[in-house]
Amino acid sequence: MNVTTASPTRVCVKIGDSAISDFLMSVYILAFIFGLIFNVLTLGPIWQQMRRHNVLGIFLLNLSISDMLFLFTIPLWINYYRQDHHWQLGVVSCSVAGFFYYSNMYISIYLLCCISVDRCLVVTYPLRSKAYRTSRYAWTQCAAVYVIVVALHIMVLVYDNLTDAHDDRNNNDRCYETYPMQKPIALFNLLRVGIGFLLPLLVLAVSYWRVLATVGQSPGLSAQVKRKVRLLSFGVIGIFSVCFAPYHILLLTRSLVFYNSVDIYAEDSYCQFEQKMHFFFSCTLALSSLNCLVDPVLYVLVSNGVQEEVKLCWKRHKRTQKDIDCALTANNRGTCKTNLI
Repeated sequence: MNVTTASPTRVCVKIGDSAISDFLMSVYILAFIFGLIFNVLTLGPIWQQMRRHNVLGIFLLNLSISDMLFLFTIPLWINYYRQDHHWQLGVVSCSVAGFFYYSNMYISIYLLCCISVDRCLVVTYPLRSKAYRTSRYAWTQCAAVYVIVVALHIMVLVYDNLTDAHDDRNNNDRCYETYPMQKPIALFNLLRVGIGFLLPLLVLAVSYWRVLATVGQSPGLSAQVKRKVRLLSFGVIGIFSVCFAPYHILLLTRSLVFYNSVDIYAEDSYCQFEQKMHFFFSCTLALSSLNCLVDPVLYVLVSNGVQEEVKLCWKRHKRTQKDIDCALTANNRGTCKTNLI
């Protein structure tokens, strides 16, 4: 198959100064600030749950670690959009930033799948699932997710010619915005959509369908428990719908259009399509970054164990603050009725 290529003297997609960069920069700034706050606040309680060999706590801890690694690269993307899609930091930093970006996306997707299957086993097979719901089994699943996703994206870094994005002649210093798309990358994009999104979405749908059906037919469960189960179910589906679905739908569309551009005569129409899609695709990519701040909020709301740890940490903080205030008062007045520990 002959792949469409842009001529060496023209750029397939022109990305100039526009409000797009300011909008995308604002999204990443919000994701960085609130994602960092939420993950730091929930890291302590989740760690306590993990130390108690809570399976959900182990999944949440690995999810938080992945989110934190991604959050540390967001300032690079903020600078990228502040410079109107000019990277100016070299190929290596672009590769590292993209590696953590896409690795976090699929690590999050598969860990959400692991959590969904775990919730399904707890609700539908509470007794038989005890043998499999161990901390060792949970750590094995998390390790497998990390190894597989990281290995696949290392392969992409090896075969992806990122130097094409740094075109000094056309002042086209982009990061992961190379046009036209290359054939190996287009093939990998199709695999990402199928294995990285559609398959996990099917697992999620089946798992939560079973969960909701079982919970609805259980008269022994309280209304509060049923509400939390429904909140978890719809929340995870919501994360997929808002954060991941738009990006993968456009990724699939772009890849299929690329494969339909079979000769050099289709170059102009292909580049026009990519030009029109660039804004929408950039927005969906920015939306996918919001999962790093939605994940901790969702599971703190639905997990009793994590909720209790958050309340306990807050009480300790208030008690410590009260002791400090009392100590200051004692120094000033010489009296204090509270015993300081």
